Amino acid sequence: MPANAADQHPAPPPPDPLRVPVADAHTHLDMQSGTVEEALAQAASVGVTTVVQVGCDVRGSRWAAETAAAYDAVHATVALHPNEAPRLVHGDPDGWSRQGAREPGGARALDEALAEIDRLAALPQVRGVGETGLDHFRTGPEGREAQEASFRAHVEMAKRHGKALVIHDRDAHEDVLRVLKEEGAPERTVFHCYSGDAEMARVCARAGYFMSFAGNVTFKNARNLRDAVAVAPLELLLVETDAPFLTPVPYRGRPNAPYLIPITVRAMAAVRGIDEDVLATALGSNTARAFGY
Repeated sequence: MPANAADQHPAPPPPDPLRVPVADAHTHLDMQSGTVEEALAQAASVGVTTVVQVGCDVRGSRWAAETAAAYDAVHATVALHPNEAPRLVHGDPDGWSRQGAREPGGARALDEALAEIDRLAALPQVRGVGETGLDHFRTGPEGREAQEASFRAHVEMAKRHGKALVIHDRDAHEDVLRVLKEEGAPERTVFHCYSGDAEMARVCARAGYFMSFAGNVTFKNARNLRDAVAVAPLELLLVETDAPFLTPVPYRGRPNAPYLIPITVRAMAAVRGIDEDVLATALGSNTARAFGY
């Protein structure tokens, strides 16, 4: 796995192991340092026995599928990240891609990339289509048409292949919910790194959408996330790292990895006022149900 800039800081120490195993519902092993074997062994040593490796572009999605085929503890999702769609259409180097060079764009480039994601989505080790969705924080109005077209294509793909839909929603709650209503959401839909509030959690709960919480639920200014954890149905909760990003307190700013999941699990259990074993049991069952493994 290639090193990430965050790895310039020392890795946090491992937390106390969970007694009930859970899954990291959303991680990016390809952006973390060390080997896949090392990451999986370290995670398993604290009770994180399964990870969902998420693709964000064609290259990353191929790597996710290959890695899931090689390791029983890894399941893959494949997609074009919302910021990848305008990059492909407009040749925008500020999209998701880490290539750094401006490339020829156009609708054809997006169509070709979507066709490859569609091919990968049919593979048995690929359990989801995502992360897809909308990002109004990073992409301005000029890129939103391409973003929404890509999102709609991923929704259709997930339904056709019978795979989970993994949603990236940044500053775009109303539009994401609108597209899901217009297109008809897949049977299994996951809001990755849930970023809404308690009221949106109630909306998601009525629709049967899974809500996956990351380390930012521990941040001091994340009251909205803790309020959402408190009201979301237990059977719709997932936990993730989004590693190497969103490292939980007290290690914020240092590299994240699947082995740090227990910190977030314990924070969520505290918010709900339930035993961590009860929450971990639900999280493990929910992740398997969401991704169909």
